[in-house]
Amino acid sequence: MIDINFKKTLLMVLIPFIFVTAIIPFIKKIAFHIGAIDIPNERKVHKKPMPRLGGLGIYAGFLLGYILFGEHTYMMNSILIGSFILIITGMIDDIKPIKAYHKLIGQILACLIVVFYGEVLLKDISFFELYIDFGVFSYPITILFMLGCINCMNLIDGLDGLAAGISSIFFLTIGIISLFKTSGGLSFELSFILTLIMLGSTGGFLVHNFNPAKIFMGDTGSMFLGFIISIITLLGFKATLMSSIIIPLFILVVPILDTLFAIIRRKLKGESVIVPDKSHIHHQLLRRNCSVKKTVLIIYLITFLFSTASVIYVLVDNVIGYIIYGTLMVFVIIFVLTTDILFEHKKNN
Repeated sequence: MIDINFKKTLLMVLIPFIFVTAIIPFIKKIAFHIGAIDIPNERKVHKKPMPRLGGLGIYAGFLLGYILFGEHTYMMNSILIGSFILIITGMIDDIKPIKAYHKLIGQILACLIVVFYGEVLLKDISFFELYIDFGVFSYPITILFMLGCINCMNLIDGLDGLAAGISSIFFLTIGIISLFKTSGGLSFELSFILTLIMLGSTGGFLVHNFNPAKIFMGDTGSMFLGFIISIITLLGFKATLMSSIIIPLFILVVPILDTLFAIIRRKLKGESVIVPDKSHIHHQLLRRNCSVKKTVLIIYLITFLFSTASVIYVLVDNVIGYIIYGTLMVFVIIFVLTTDILFEHKKNN
């Protein structure tokens, strides 16, 4: 006989997955109709106009999952309101690109609602046997953390299936940790419910977004994914499903480092940090004659290895987790030093 909790867990993933898979073709038609099209240029990898409203499908899967499995709380209200603001901001940008600081206003407003109305706060942090209590600085730190996650996912969304795949691995990893970390029976905490719903939603979108993509998620999707990832991270840490908030950050090491490197690279060149370029991690792999699909799969593999290290750290042995983290970071550093991701190397004539 199937355990009722297992059945519920499976449905939380499958229903959004099937729904999003089915609804994306309709959203694709809407995107073409309203002009939410990504036109190719010298900076972009794709060669033909692509609809970029796919994030609306992910959001629809999230809403359906919440209606079926979520509970009505002030915290969930704040998430719904904040996510709606981001979706509207993203849709406007996907139809007709707006200035970066306009998008930032929408992002900040969404974060403020979750922090002050939903009372989702990063009050302290523990890592490598250290403990820091943020006190009154919890509010700005939480907002900056959420903004960081939102923009990390926004920047990494540069190839077919990249952001959706990384997000899916994140949700899967947190889901596994939650399943095995909870003692005394499965507890459907809000972070766990959101994780399962989002795993199904991003998986369903990935069916249409993996190379060769039929639709892009656009800023509508990438900002929403970063927003939900930040909330799941904060709630999971609060519910002690993760022994340290550093754990989910290691799972997202590729988009986090890519964002950090982009800021440093542009500063070294004397450019604005918001000016786009073609020196991101995925661009470096493409320059090494990797195809789009191979590049995405390599980044999936890196994300999966860091995710595996996180699972081992939390569920098996901290020391082994540290060793794997350290080993993987060494390879990342070597990659950075041998590519143009931070600064251009002199080319031999």
